[in-house]
Amino acid sequence: MIDDHYQIGEVADQVGLSLRTIRYYEKIGLVTPSGHSDGGVRLYTDDDVNRLELVKALKPVGMSLETTRELLEAADRVAHPRGDRFDAESRLEAALAAAIDRCDEIERRLDEARHALQELAAHPAQGAR
Repeated sequence: MIDDHYQIGEVADQVGLSLRTIRYYEKIGLVTPSGHSDGGVRLYTDDDVNRLELVKALKPVGMSLETTRELLEAADRVAHPRGDRFDAESRLEAALAAAIDRCDEIERRLDEARHALQELAAHPAQGAR
């Protein structure tokens, strides 16, 4: 750690993403390092790390990187208004609602799968047909 900043390797270890993935996320605009060392090494703050953890958490639930970027951009606009704050808040609310709906749908599907597996465990002969 350098003055409350983490080097990319430390971030990769902390978040559980590869260096290549973090660099790709930077390239497509999902995360931007807060600075660079004198030697050009990317430096990240705790906020940057939290952002990467959010991106990582949304990926397994089928959230596209484009949708994730839209969500993060909406949150950025609310945190740092550059125009109509109401529009920024409306966009963030819509993006969050869509993300939560996606999580609810996945949860419903997981419950259905769990129920089907419990039925199979209770009545294995019925599943063998």
